[in-house]
Formats: sequence, C-alpha cells, structure tokens
Amino acid sequence: MTDTAMTARAGLPERPSLDGLEDKWARRWQEEGTYAFDRSKERADVYAIDTPPPTVSGELHMGHVFSYTHTDVVARFQRMRGKTVFYPMGWDDNGLPTERRVQNVYGVYCDPSLPYDPQWQPPATPPKPAVAVSRRNFVELCGRLTVEDEKAFEALWRRLGLSVDWAMTYTTIGPKAQAVSQRAFLDNLARGEAYSSEAPTLWDVGFRTAVAQAEIEDRERSGAFHRLRFHGPDGPVEVDTTRPELLPACVALVCPPDHPLVGTTVRTPFFDVEVPVYGHALAEKDKGTGVAMVCTFGDLTDVIWWRDLNLPTRVVLGRDGRYLPDRPDGVAEAAYAPFAGLTVNAARREIVRILGETGDLLGEPRPVTHPVKFYERGDSPLEIVTSRQWFIRNGGRDQDLREVLLARGRELRWTPEHMRHRYEHWVGGLTGDWLISRQRFFGVPIPVWYRLDDAGEPDYSQPLIPDVSALPVDPSSDCPPGFDESRRGVPGGFQADPDVMDTWATSSLTPQIAAGQGSDEDLFRRVYPMDLRPQGQEIIRTWLFYSVVRAQFAHGTLPWTTTVQSGWILDPDRKKMSKSKGNVVTPLDLLEQHGSDAVRYWAANGRPGADLAFDPAQIKVGRRLATKLLNASRFALGLGAADALRQPVTADLDRAVLARLATVVDQATTALDAYDHTTALTTTEAFFWTFCDDYIELVKDRAYASGPAGDSARAALAAGLSVLVRLFAPFLPYATEEIWSWWRYGSVHRATWPTRYELLRVAPDGDAGLLDLAGDALRQVRRAKSDRKLSMKAEVPLAEALGPAALLDRLALVEPDLRAAGRIGKLDMLPDRTPELVIACAF
Repeated sequence: MTDTAMTARAGLPERPSLDGLEDKWARRWQEEGTYAFDRSKERADVYAIDTPPPTVSGELHMGHVFSYTHTDVVARFQRMRGKTVFYPMGWDDNGLPTERRVQNVYGVYCDPSLPYDPQWQPPATPPKPAVAVSRRNFVELCGRLTVEDEKAFEALWRRLGLSVDWAMTYTTIGPKAQAVSQRAFLDNLARGEAYSSEAPTLWDVGFRTAVAQAEIEDRERSGAFHRLRFHGPDGPVEVDTTRPELLPACVALVCPPDHPLVGTTVRTPFFDVEVPVYGHALAEKDKGTGVAMVCTFGDLTDVIWWRDLNLPTRVVLGRDGRYLPDRPDGVAEAAYAPFAGLTVNAARREIVRILGETGDLLGEPRPVTHPVKFYERGDSPLEIVTSRQWFIRNGGRDQDLREVLLARGRELRWTPEHMRHRYEHWVGGLTGDWLISRQRFFGVPIPVWYRLDDAGEPDYSQPLIPDVSALPVDPSSDCPPGFDESRRGVPGGFQADPDVMDTWATSSLTPQIAAGQGSDEDLFRRVYPMDLRPQGQEIIRTWLFYSVVRAQFAHGTLPWTTTVQSGWILDPDRKKMSKSKGNVVTPLDLLEQHGSDAVRYWAANGRPGADLAFDPAQIKVGRRLATKLLNASRFALGLGAADALRQPVTADLDRAVLARLATVVDQATTALDAYDHTTALTTTEAFFWTFCDDYIELVKDRAYASGPAGDSARAALAAGLSVLVRLFAPFLPYATEEIWSWWRYGSVHRATWPTRYELLRVAPDGDAGLLDLAGDALRQVRRAKSDRKLSMKAEVPLAEALGPAALLDRLALVEPDLRAAGRIGKLDMLPDRTPELVIACAF
C-alpha cells in the first residue's frame, strides 16, 4: 500500500463537513504530539517564538484571536519548512489586574498586618463591604482564580487551533519564573544596574502603588485656572495655577531667567510662607502670568524644577490621596489644620473658599480642558509622592546606555518597519530610569532584606541578599542568611523589603523563562536568543523595550532577531476594541457558530501592524472557503486523483494550471518569509477559486475518462490538491488536516512545505497563460447562457471563437476541454476578426 492509496485506508465522506473537526483533531494532535518540540535539534534547526503570555484576568477577546492567529500561521509555516518550532504558551497571571479581579470576585482586600489563617475560605457570595484578609490568604486566592482562568484560556486556544507545545507552558508567577526574575534582579543589583532611591514617584492613589513612566497615559479632563496673589517686596505677584490646593506645598516660584523677580523672595497667600523666586529655562513667558508655582509635587515639571534648583520638599499628600495629618516644615499649624485628612478635591474647594475670602483669589476661576496623567489601569489622576522605590537603569539618565539601546533597536528586524520609529521615539524621550517596585501583593517579591540598627531603623545602603540556590524566596516569610525568624522586625535584626516587582519586570524575561534559563541550560542553548517576538504595538515601550534592556544587561545581545507588531481590532464604528470601552466581542460563540478555520481566515486578512474591522461577514466568507476546500477535495479524490499523485502530467491545460500554481507557491512562500501572511492567503485563495471555478470545470469530463488524457487530468488534480492543501494548512488547520487524512499518512502540519520543483517535476514547460485563456473563454460561454437565462448545462449547438490567429492557435490546445465544459457542439475558429478573444454562442 502506498501513502496515496486512500480507498484502501478510509474512504471518502459522503458529505464533508466542518462541524466537529475541532474536537476530533485537537484531541488527535495532543495524543500524537504533533506539535511537540524536538529537543534533539541544534539551534540552527530551531525556530523559537517568544509567545506573548496573555494577562489572565478575565476573558479573551477577538483582539487576542487576531494576533495569536498571526503567530500561529508563522509557527505552522516554519514547521512545514523543516524547522523544529519552539512555541510555548505562558500565562501572565501576576500584577494589578489579577488583584482587582480577586477583590471583585471574592469581596476581599489585602491587609498585610493580619496573620495568615490556613482555615480561611472565601464566602459563597462576595460580602459587602469587602472583608480584610492576610497577604498570604490574598495571594492564595489570586492563585486559585488564575488557575481557573488559565484552564478557560487554554481550552479556547486549543479550539482556535494554536499549534502550541502545551508541555512547555509557564506562568509569570510560578516558581521557575520567580527564580529567573529574582536572579536577574540580583544580577542587575550586583552589576550596579538596579538601585533603590527615595524620590518623587508617580503614584496611583486607588491602587496605592507607584507606577512607571511607560504605564502612564494622558486623559482630557476639565479643570480651571486660578489666579493667586503672592506678596512680593514691591507689591503683589500674580500666579496662575490649576492646582491651588497645593499651595501649602509651595517651595518656590519660577519665571524666565531675565524676569525682574529672579533673586527676590515672596510670601504665599494665606499660609504666609516665604519662598524664593528662581529663573529657569522651562518657565514660559507667554504662559499664564509668566510666573509659575513650584510645589512638591504637582506634576513632572515640578520634579524637574525641584531637582534642577535643589529645592526643599514640603510634602502634603499621603499615599492614600489625602492630606497628611502633620503640617510640612515652615507651614503654620493653624493654617494647615483645616486641610489635614482632606481629599484633593475637598482641599481644592477649601483653599478656593479661603482665598476668595482673603482677596488673594483674583477673579473667577477660568475653565480649561487639559491632559491629566493617569495610570493606564487606574481611575484617579496620578499624584506624585516621595517614597523609596527600586529602579533599573534604562538610558533615561545615561546617554551612553541610551545609544546602546537605540543601536539594538536598529539591529532588530521590525515588521512593519515603521514601528521601529516608535521604539526610537520612546527611548529618545525617556526622562528617568525604570521604576520596577510596586506596593502590591500578588507578584514576584523583591528578594532583599535590610539590617536594622540599634534603634530599629533599616540600613538601605547594604541590602541583605539570598543565595542564588535558595531562589525563589519570599522575604516576608523567609529569612536572610545568618538570621532566624526571631530577629525579624527587632533592633539589630532585619526587615523584609515589602514590595513586589512590576509585572513587566518579570514579563521582560519571558525569553529566559520559557527557555529554562537557570533550570534547563540544555534547552536554553537550543532556543536562545529566539527568532520571533510577536506583540501588540501599544507595548513597544514596555514589553519590547524592557526585554531589550534585560537582554542587553544579561547577555549583551538582542533576545530575538525579529519582532512582528499586530494592529488593533476595530468595532463597526472604526473604534479600537477594548475592555474599558465595553465594545469587545468574545470569540467562543463565533468559534462554535462558524468554526475555527472561518475565524482564523478573518484574522489572517489583517496585515501586521494594520488595524482590522471586526466583520462577521468576513468570517462567513472564511467558512465558505473552508467548506469549498473540503468539497473540491472530495470531488477530485472521488475521480481517483489519489492514485495519480506524482504521475506525469501531459495535457497542455493540466501543465498550465500547475505552472500557475508554481508561481503561487513562490509568491506565498516569499510573503510568509516576510511575515506577510495576508498576501500569502489572498494569493492562494485567488488561485483556489480559479482552480475550482475554471480548471476543475474544464477537465471534469476528461478526468472521468480512462486513458492518457484522463490520467493527465487526475495527476494534475492530485498535484494541485496536494499543494493547495499545504498552502492553506497554516490558515485553515482543521479543514486541511481532515482532507489530508483522506488520502495521505501523517499530519499535513508535519508535511513539507510545497515547492516549485515538485510541480515542475511532473509538469515541465507549462504555459500558465493558457489557463487564463481557457478560463476567459469558458466565462464568456457561461455569460451567454446567463444572459439568456439558460441553465449552465444547456447545450450550445454552435460557438465561434474570434481573435488574433496566434491566440486562437493557443485556444485550440484546450478546445476539447472547453467544448466539454461549455457543452458546445461545434466550435469554429475565426482568426483575426477581433483584437481580443470573443466567444459568440448560437442557441
């Protein structure tokens, strides 16, 4: 038995259907290890993908399906090209999104001061108000919820047909990831790339944590300019501000360096605090009154002025977004007391009321709409508070390092290329180092402790670090080397760093985590550096950039050679789909209704970096294509094409169709090599419809017949079908695997990618233009029947072919097939009557 003896093995289905293929083949792929990574291969034979680990904090949506389908097309193509594909899946399950979801689902919040209760279980229904639980109980709930979410995510990915090796799955909060993340941090610390500092920090008062520059977004908000009257040596000094509530935090005024006030002092309204006036290049003469108030801290410009001018601090806002109970230095107790404990908005109303009564508020507040900085996941405007945080150097304050990272960006292959400019714009505009510490609970702990002096004060200058062999550690429950639990929190003992790392601090190491750095060095050398980082364009400044930083420090190289950026999914109104806008579409119903291949077809029609509108009609087109592929394959194999595979093709039309297909193979291969999956799909699809609508119809009668002409048709159908199924395999994995099983052994997804050579070997010297000529003639016959409202099976007693003599000579090569397909009794050739081919039918 040969691998083409279809009838001896299984037989063809009477009515092929897409229904049920997902369950059938997903199970078979798992059982047979179709996509298992072959660890025996050396690096040169491996194609490694740094798969984006989706955030496990809710539901997957069509944007996920869109981008992950693109990556899967790459993985399947590379596998068929002979590469051993390293394609793991990770779950990004630590961080603020998970904590917020746990709070909502279970009705709890974390209070680190509470003791751990091993018997505690969450109530059956979330209590209101939420109840406090210990840090360890809270983290356990986070772990419980993410496990359930991960199961749902995996089930959906399997149904979509992702060719992931599920044995390689990792989580960003798992022990392996924690060990890699903590070791990288300790290495950064040892090399001087990580440091802690007490400094002004952007702070989300809702989440009560610091946030990094890359996590900030501007949102337009309504506000008002208030003109305040300060008291100078020679009279009033007018100052415009949108934040009058920070008046007790005022430490200076600034103005252009040539302003006459420079070098003088003024007194603040109501609080009567003397502050100096400085000149600074960032002060704008034409903005407001030309004189600005410097407070600690109202915005990032305040931080710049404070740092450049070496100003003191007067901190009034606490981490909860309320005014501190104790007055800042230099401010009278009586003046400050009414503000203690107030929110920002309440303090603003109070100071405006007071200044109105004292006459130091000049005129009415002037409404303004201006950009206000928010944490990308937050609901409240960011404040700036002074706190001790951990940072990793990123070139924001080191021009030499900035140039190195810019050079790495130029070394990286970008698809599409213009996305590189976003990277360069971000790196070039950095103003500070990467803040990696977060004042949260479900994350990778900062792996350090601090020695306490005799007064119980921590020594931050010499952190205590664990042995690498002990990683991962949780300083809140583990002890540093040389100490036991009895020394925790007492003078002469130690205290743990209370913070966890930002989720990006771990996600920036996904190549190292997935590759097994530190735990599986054999795997690491086979897959690292990786080949591909697919991702969303909106996280170039975070995930991609941070990954480049960490790889540069640890390995002196890029973590991958290529990055492909996906576009956004738009709703019918051409607006970006997002959870926050409430316009997302979840994929499960669509996958069940239309089939995974149909949804993948829609996704693959979106080019890298380009936005794609969600269009259910396009999904229906995909289902029609997959169904047609099943039926056309069933028809061709029913003619006996399976037994004709690799047999010589002799007829002119048969050679023509394979010559055209050879060009399609070249075009699709070139496109996929360039990560242009859309061109590969559309090129293949266009040929497929020509193959079905023209070629099969033209040779159908001949293929039913015996003899050399029939053998040639069946051989061409077999060769064409074999190549087309493989060309479609990365896009329509279920339909193509089903077809392949009808007549070939093994999986189509382990078959070799088609080549021009395999077609020309059985059909040399084909004239691809002959297929176009025959198709044009057949369409004219069909049109003539349609115009007369006749069935396509209607007989044409006489037809005349008019056109240039050379054209008609070529048409004569396919005359028997044309007459059979068009049901033409007699076809007369009338040369040189018209400049183009014309088929005239007489009924």
